Amino acid sequence: MNLSNLKPAEGSTKTKKRIGRGPGSGLGGTSTRGHKGAKSRSGYSRKIGFEGGQMPIQRRLPKFGFKNINRVEYKAINLTTLQQLAEAQQLTKVGMETLVSAGFVSSSQLVKILGRGELTLKLDVEAHAFSKSAEAAILAVGGTIVKL
Repeated sequence: MNLSNLKPAEGSTKTKKRIGRGPGSGLGGTSTRGHKGAKSRSGYSRKIGFEGGQMPIQRRLPKFGFKNINRVEYKAINLTTLQQLAEAQQLTKVGMETLVSAGFVSSSQLVKILGRGELTLKLDVEAHAFSKSAEAAILAVGGTIVKL
């Protein structure tokens, strides 16, 4: 075997149907489009969601829900994460710059500190929001919180 005699495995490829190439091919005439009607003509395109006149699914199903335009989206950071970050970098203060440089958040995101996990280090934490349990845990070990 060499590059001059490579070919696909037997039965792995099919020949393309050459539609509309005369009656001798067996695929001439109507070119597999049937007789007359919009679908047989060039330029035909069916509307998205059209189901042959049956009521389409997007009209059969009811509307529901809404998007709250006043929603404020926070990136959640747990106490466990703060503890690990502070231990790894010997920190006493954790703020936005620290979290951004560690790759937990981007500078445009709002941060909320949540209370999952244990906090044993005394930390000064800066964030946009705190859960009640996180706030209590930080203050219990003698740390401070600053809301941005």
